[in-house]
Amino acid sequence: MAGRRSLGRGFGWLWTAFAVSTAGSWLAFDAFPLIAVLVLHAGPGQVSLLAAAGLAVGAVVAIPLGPWMEFRRKRPVMIATDLARFAVVLSVPLAFAAGVLSFAQLVVVSVIVAASDIAFRAASGAYLKTLLPKEDLLLANGRFESTMWTASVLGPPLGGAAIGIFGPVVTVAANAVSFLLSALGIRAIGGGEPQPAPSGSGGFRMGELVEGWRYILTHRALRPLFVNTILVNGLILATQPLLAVIMLRDLGFAPWQYGLAFGIPCLGGLIGSRAATPLVGRFGQRRVLVATGMLRACWVPALACIGPGLAGLLVVIVVEFGLITCCGVFNPVYATFRLERATPDRTTRMLSAWSITSNMNTAAMTALWGLLAAVTGPRTAIALAGLLMLATIPLLRPNSFPDLPAAEPVAAATS
Repeated sequence: MAGRRSLGRGFGWLWTAFAVSTAGSWLAFDAFPLIAVLVLHAGPGQVSLLAAAGLAVGAVVAIPLGPWMEFRRKRPVMIATDLARFAVVLSVPLAFAAGVLSFAQLVVVSVIVAASDIAFRAASGAYLKTLLPKEDLLLANGRFESTMWTASVLGPPLGGAAIGIFGPVVTVAANAVSFLLSALGIRAIGGGEPQPAPSGSGGFRMGELVEGWRYILTHRALRPLFVNTILVNGLILATQPLLAVIMLRDLGFAPWQYGLAFGIPCLGGLIGSRAATPLVGRFGQRRVLVATGMLRACWVPALACIGPGLAGLLVVIVVEFGLITCCGVFNPVYATFRLERATPDRTTRMLSAWSITSNMNTAAMTALWGLLAAVTGPRTAIALAGLLMLATIPLLRPNSFPDLPAAEPVAAATS
């Protein structure tokens, strides 16, 4: 099978590093809110602050990193951000063991991890373009996507069991170790990496801070995709806490039923990511991008209508399965489309700007939809989010993506 073919030793190590760190992150899923509640006895306001601060402040901290990384080799940056995450995340179990863990420390760690996540994703996306030829990018992104969904299925249940047996910080320690192992895997890639061309400005300029956004918003193919993905992803994530309120408080579902309702649909992400490459091979990149992008915006309105009992649980599972399957196909295709159309001297800044905007938008929408739910009720807020998602569909009309050539591919690194 084509999906099984090797992409080379370098990609093998990069994929291994990604798999290890992703497994660690999903194993420690929601560990910080649990620690805040169970260990530090934080209230709902503090838990919300912890989540929002990590996304929003981390995004602001990451703004100057895109221009700084653009003209530097990406592999050392990836190793450095992995080591930074290892150090700050490990500080949590160490502080807990010493009896000095504080809420302020959790906030600071969340901010540093969020900024490092953005820097790592931007650097790794640019590095992937130097590691593989253009025709292998979709296959590589599909493998990353399937790995992520596999970890999302297995990680939270295993993490919950580990917390129940060993205590609230064990998964955080495991996550810290996963970043260290990721850094070692990236270092093991070896070989050379092309030195990016130096900045034509001869030094840093304030205008370079916004170059990533300027590039996206003036690009005819990237602009509609950017607006669509930022809005749709933010609305999806903003509805998740509201759905939890409906299921756990209003409809009386047990926690294990709630976990089942989101664990089973993650298999759809694995199926979708595996199908992305053959679907593009049969129907073409643009058709798959447009079709799955539109379809993923159609599912959320149904979540406002769920009822109690087995029927309600099945509705959530079916809707989430459909949504996640569409996302599983769409995400690697759009990630590849985005990389192909970024010029080598703009890739890192473009990816950084995309991630920064996504994080800040998610934080803002989550807070806004929480306020909206307090005023109108969670079902009305979810219904409004679903209607707004449907309104994003015109951004993905086929004529939104003119026949633009991909950016010139970067020569593969020697190994």
